Amino acid sequence: MSLTPLRRVLIAGVALAALAGCSDESPRHENEALGSQAPVQPVPLDKKTGHGLPGMPPVLDPADVYAADRPNKLSPVVKDFPSRVYVPNTNSNTVTVIDPKTYDVIETIPVGAQPQHVVPSWDMKTLWVNNDRGNSLTPIDPKTGKAAKPVEVHDPYNLYFTPNGKYAVVMASRDRELVFRDAHTMKRVKTEKVSCYGVNHADFSLDGRYFIVSCEFSGEVLKVDTEKMKVVAQEKLPFHGAMPQDVKISPDGKKFYIADMMANGMWILDGDKFTRPTLLPTGKGTHGLYVSRDSREMYISNRGEGTISIFDFTQDRLTKKWRLPNGGSPDMGGVSADGKVLWLSGRYNSEVYAIDTRTGTQLARIPVGSGPHGLAVYPQPGRYSLGHTGIFR
Repeated sequence: MSLTPLRRVLIAGVALAALAGCSDESPRHENEALGSQAPVQPVPLDKKTGHGLPGMPPVLDPADVYAADRPNKLSPVVKDFPSRVYVPNTNSNTVTVIDPKTYDVIETIPVGAQPQHVVPSWDMKTLWVNNDRGNSLTPIDPKTGKAAKPVEVHDPYNLYFTPNGKYAVVMASRDRELVFRDAHTMKRVKTEKVSCYGVNHADFSLDGRYFIVSCEFSGEVLKVDTEKMKVVAQEKLPFHGAMPQDVKISPDGKKFYIADMMANGMWILDGDKFTRPTLLPTGKGTHGLYVSRDSREMYISNRGEGTISIFDFTQDRLTKKWRLPNGGSPDMGGVSADGKVLWLSGRYNSEVYAIDTRTGTQLARIPVGSGPHGLAVYPQPGRYSLGHTGIFR
């Protein structure tokens, strides 16, 4: 579709405004990381401050935070990386590397103690293995598949990046801390102590100004001001023994979904108002949440019953449930670049599942190390990474 002169002016204006808003502390390779997917809309304006998170790339579509994640829409930064599935084995202290085309294990990489997640960096050039008990992050070059010297970081259960690429946020679960670090050097910048137990998963608001964090062991959720690096709200989930896990925002940015493996469903939360959430039952041991490439559906892994529930955003309801043949323990994972395959680790079965997203058919069941957890499918579409196993925008 051709652009009108007015449209060209608006797009140019947005691009200039985005560049002007970048501080000296912005990521060194921001333009390269964003690639050729030029923004066409400004960041939604915050009602109080009049702007989004400073330095954050403008969203492509205010009605869909996942607009940059369309099938095979790879950034120039990652387009030449070989397609791989990286599986951290928490009990084996290794990362299994799988070729998704052949389903073959092509390498096993020794890492630190108890690797929990493999996390793409904000600029998408590095994969960080979170060695929780090893108190380190092992960097892997996704171009060569080679690991480099670990970086000393205490209690890195999980890792996220602020939407402006300025800070890494370490989910220090045992330490009961959110540790903000320089996104490149991992040098500690600020430590935010928390009163809940087991901070582990998160996702950011549409404008990037806050993020929602789950506290697994005390059944709570936090709201954190991104710029101030401060917890601004906290609430207990209304279920005795709640155990929240993964967190994902809806495409329109109006709701947050929080998986709960003890409540056997996902909580639906208004992040802006931070009011009492409601529970949608999905299956036993609800754990991981993954959005389809067309932003229409969300795949929900139910670890306790070997199933995947399908939630339709447009219908606002569950529509299907897929069962793994011979059972299993589907946990964390991601969606292939073309959107056709959902990859999930089998946490208690030392295996990985490849599932057809059109039919729910199991395509492969691949033996890996002991305790496979937060696997990363890489590369994936998107302009930049917010962390975890791959949250791209």
